Amino acid sequence: MRKEFAVIGLGRFGGSICRELADQGMEVMAIDNNEERVNQFAMIASHAVVGDTTDEAVLKSLGIRNFDHVIVAIGDDIQSSILTTLILKELGVKNITVKAQNDYHEKVLRKIGADHVVHPERDMGKRIAHNIVSNNVLDYLELSDQHSIVEIVASSKLDGYSLIDLDIRAKYGINIVAIKRETEILVSPQASEAIRKGDILIVIGADADINRFEKKVIQ
Repeated sequence: MRKEFAVIGLGRFGGSICRELADQGMEVMAIDNNEERVNQFAMIASHAVVGDTTDEAVLKSLGIRNFDHVIVAIGDDIQSSILTTLILKELGVKNITVKAQNDYHEKVLRKIGADHVVHPERDMGKRIAHNIVSNNVLDYLELSDQHSIVEIVASSKLDGYSLIDLDIRAKYGINIVAIKRETEILVSPQASEAIRKGDILIVIGADADINRFEKKVIQ
């Protein structure tokens, strides 16, 4: 069964989520109080609606509580974002993801029950900074304030060594959860698996430990 999503706020962030969900074949209702924006998504989303989501009656009329996941991507209006999230929670929406403008906004959102809070600009900034500091880091995904998943290109320093030779978990406290090798992906690789130069190692662990490991693999 296809999941049903509602995206509230069709700025750059909300709009890109809406497009991506639609591309993946999901049912998406696009909602914004700006008619011009809504019209842009009329041919992309399953439904595109003009509405003020700080009005409980509007959300009820849209049957919002029946959606599997609601994304609140309201731009600069923090008050509207908080009020919308609060109403969604009171209406019993199962899963709510909200874009936060700053740490204070996030704190309020978490207190009123948002299931997931994202800082797209801050998080993208961290990813870009991480990627440009290390030539070996391809991608970076923050799991929490101190833990991440990182894609690291194996340098010649690791070529030919097996995971057991490197003893990465004991030495660095991190785990290699998968290895991408050309078109192949080795999930939960065996300890005897030898790493080749150019392999992409998908590493999970504490940021400080990953940084120590990165220093080891940089040529």
